[in-house]
Amino acid sequence: MVAPPQRWYATGKRKTAIARVYLALGDGAIVVNGRKAEEYFGTESAKRMLMVPLEVTKMVGRFDITINATGGGPHGQAGAIRHGISRALQIYDPELRKVLKPLGLLTRDARVKERKKYGQRGARARFQFSKR
Repeated sequence: MVAPPQRWYATGKRKTAIARVYLALGDGAIVVNGRKAEEYFGTESAKRMLMVPLEVTKMVGRFDITINATGGGPHGQAGAIRHGISRALQIYDPELRKVLKPLGLLTRDARVKERKKYGQRGARARFQFSKR
């Protein structure tokens, strides 16, 4: 009989940010790129975003979470981490999918900024047209 893994891994993505999330049974420490999550994220909304999957599944304080986040900005990374934590929780306990899926926490938010088009002011904005 093989012992169950004591570490669960998942990848989360948002915009251009990618987060590799490792869950291990512990006392609730969250480390992002070698720093505590409170230090790493400056805004309160980004810190709250990380906790959403843990709060809805009532798993706050049960896991030590180690995260490697790359690309994007702080909010994109926070969204990627939230996605990664949700996916890792689902791997830990497939029953949690029923809680996470309706809230959209398992869906990758693929919205990214549209590129600026040549000869124009922006992605959709055009220069003002003058007939005369």
